[in-house]
Amino acid sequence: MLLIIRNLFRGARRFGQLEQDLGIAKNLLASRLNNLVEAEVIEKVPYQDRPLRHEYLLTDKGRDLSPSLVALMRWGDRWCNGGAAPTVLIHAECGTPLDQVTHCPSCDDALDPSQIRSRPGPGSMEVIK
Repeated sequence: MLLIIRNLFRGARRFGQLEQDLGIAKNLLASRLNNLVEAEVIEKVPYQDRPLRHEYLLTDKGRDLSPSLVALMRWGDRWCNGGAAPTVLIHAECGTPLDQVTHCPSCDDALDPSQIRSRPGPGSMEVIK
């Protein structure tokens, strides 16, 4: 499913495009697309009436997956591709290659993973004393 989402971020919208790019069986692709629609990660929107055809668009929930996909991509570049990225993400406006950095919103420091901790959040069942 991650490859489907990746291809949607790259601009693929139609079943045929996704099938060709991913090289998977139609029944598997249809099933995975339906699962993503049910999970509200993508929406199925008609673009043609006769015959009825749809395109698949990322929802806000789906677009929020972008940082996770970028993180997995960076990990793969480092650990599975010897540090040589086969694809470079760039800013569409100016062409500058992008970094993936976690910043503290208060002090704007770039953080190393060793500097990150966790605590119970508002959705936690843990009682804070």
